[in-house]
Amino acid sequence: MDIREVLEFVDQVVYDKTGKRLNDLQRGIIEGTLNRQKYAEIADSYRLSEGHVKDRGYELLQMLSDVFDEPVDKHNLKSVLERKGNLNISFGDNNIMGYINICSDRPTSTPNKSLPATPDFQRDQYQAKIEMVGKLRQFGLKDEQIAELLGLTLEEVKQVDSED
Repeated sequence: MDIREVLEFVDQVVYDKTGKRLNDLQRGIIEGTLNRQKYAEIADSYRLSEGHVKDRGYELLQMLSDVFDEPVDKHNLKSVLERKGNLNISFGDNNIMGYINICSDRPTSTPNKSLPATPDFQRDQYQAKIEMVGKLRQFGLKDEQIAELLGLTLEEVKQVDSED
């Protein structure tokens, strides 16, 4: 998994909880923090003052603390994301690797009203789950685990092989 996917995960969780998306600077702060950059380095890349980035970073970490229901700071961001998103974040080559648990049984505190429960939406959601089967197999999950994770029947998961 690359940093883009981690940022998409965080953006979606923030959106689900607050109705707002991450801006470019917030994404840069998260990426920089995960790459162990100092605020001064992040500020340089955005041509902003260190103080401005530090202030926005503090606000971002406070927002993430609210979203994830636990204190989040520069030093524990990686571990919070690993726990909350089932992410395995590795800094071997400064890459972020792992998987995202796309089906959580935990309800969000504010329902996402932007996603209508229409037949088209349900079909698209089902198709997204089917497309995820191959990716989850690449991470070494067994069909039974995939079926449970995605809320599909074992037969539906096994049919993905015959459709490929």
